[in-house]
Amino acid sequence: MLRTAPIGVFDSGVGGLSVLREIQRQFPQESLIYLADQQHVPYGPRPLAQVRLFSVAIARFLLDQGAKLIVVACNTASAAALYHLREALPEVPFVGMEPAVKPAAEQTQTGVVGVLATPATFQGRLYASVVERFASGVHLLQDTCPGLVAQIEKGVLQGPKTRTILEEALTPMLARGIDRVVMGCTHYPFVIPLIQEIVGPEVKVIDPAPAVARQVGRVLAELEMDNQTSEPGQVRYLTSGDASKFMNLLPALMGETGSVNQIHWEQNRVAL
Repeated sequence: MLRTAPIGVFDSGVGGLSVLREIQRQFPQESLIYLADQQHVPYGPRPLAQVRLFSVAIARFLLDQGAKLIVVACNTASAAALYHLREALPEVPFVGMEPAVKPAAEQTQTGVVGVLATPATFQGRLYASVVERFASGVHLLQDTCPGLVAQIEKGVLQGPKTRTILEEALTPMLARGIDRVVMGCTHYPFVIPLIQEIVGPEVKVIDPAPAVARQVGRVLAELEMDNQTSEPGQVRYLTSGDASKFMNLLPALMGETGSVNQIHWEQNRVAL
């Protein structure tokens, strides 16, 4: 595999862009292919078996596009499918998401931590494993923030409805003494400024994207697949939804413009 081959990144929607932008920041020489499966967004309420089906099809498509490593930039897909992907495609390096419970548990002074994630993430064995390994003695307060992914998919990062969703999740947590709140969905970092307004300066908001990007760098270096050129990498954006709507969101979410190409689902396979 060429060192200059792209990194594949996928999510159900635009949330994984929070991971992609951090990979870009840390490794600007790496090229990336971002696939948003907006035809099926959100993944959170879907059966785990269905999310696994989507994830394997997308991974195979990204490999066909030349990806050297695949980032499952979706907590729901990581929870539902990461183990399965590694078993189904053992020759492929995968980096997935896990809620940043470990640093929150290590840093908390009150012993109470909030976690915002989708239902599928909370139900997955990955989350259960993280909690079992790292959160002993810490009280975790969980909320699924119904409707928040849809707001972010529309680019509504502020506004009364988005604020209300977050206040309904966070106000009871604040009353019970949280001093850390974990972003357990890749969409949610896009509303960190609003979350920080609500929780105040005493509560630290933890975004896992920087740690995930560092792991991407470690895996590429270990496999001698890291791009060692000095040229800036290129980004391809793909969506199974409305390409023009995705393109219109890029300035707000990524601070830049870009072209977006349409992909299609054909009998459980992804095609251009």
